[in-house]
Amino acid sequence: MDVQDVDFEELYQGATPMGRKMPWDIGAPQPAVVALADAGEFTGEVLDIGCGLGNNSAFLASRGLSVTGLDGAPSAIEQARARARDVTFAVADATKLEGYEGRFDTVLDSALYHCLSEEQRHQYLAALTRATRPGARLHLFCFSPEVPDAFPAPYLISEANLRETVGRDWTIEKLEPTVYTTSMTPEELRQSVRVLLDADPTGLTGMDTDADGRVLVPVWQLTAVRR
Repeated sequence: MDVQDVDFEELYQGATPMGRKMPWDIGAPQPAVVALADAGEFTGEVLDIGCGLGNNSAFLASRGLSVTGLDGAPSAIEQARARARDVTFAVADATKLEGYEGRFDTVLDSALYHCLSEEQRHQYLAALTRATRPGARLHLFCFSPEVPDAFPAPYLISEANLRETVGRDWTIEKLEPTVYTTSMTPEELRQSVRVLLDADPTGLTGMDTDADGRVLVPVWQLTAVRR
């Protein structure tokens, strides 16, 4: 199986060899998102795009923010609604965002961008521009080329790609490497690669982990302001 062909709706239904444990679902907000919130980086109407099971959305709402969580997978949204009652969740196409024009002041993209093809990325950024107000802030996390070859990443994103695509209508204030916390231990990750992709996981040896033994993946962290 090519990871670019993975059906996220099937994943959220548990209808793949991975079962119901999503590598990106840590049952809590991403630590990097918590750090942004602690720094006051989320204001006004917040969009969590590609919200998945809603961990980040629920956390931001707990900070008193008005949050809308959107995802293309109906099963993800159904489960997110069960987890967080104080967030507006809905199914939406991130490359269109019809009905959300001029609505948001802050956008969180926690690992959606690298799931999109090159054409879709341009459509997505155009949709985000339409859905936000001038001066809105975008916080985006996506896999960088530092990710090991054996890691199941849909696409690895270059710095140049981000600067060209995001920089068209947004002023990039920060673009730097950081890490993204997964739900998997090194052995669970290797087993997932064996089962899901029928691939050799040898190249995953030596990836960094956090204090709880969860694999940390290299990502870009971008902050940009809509012009």
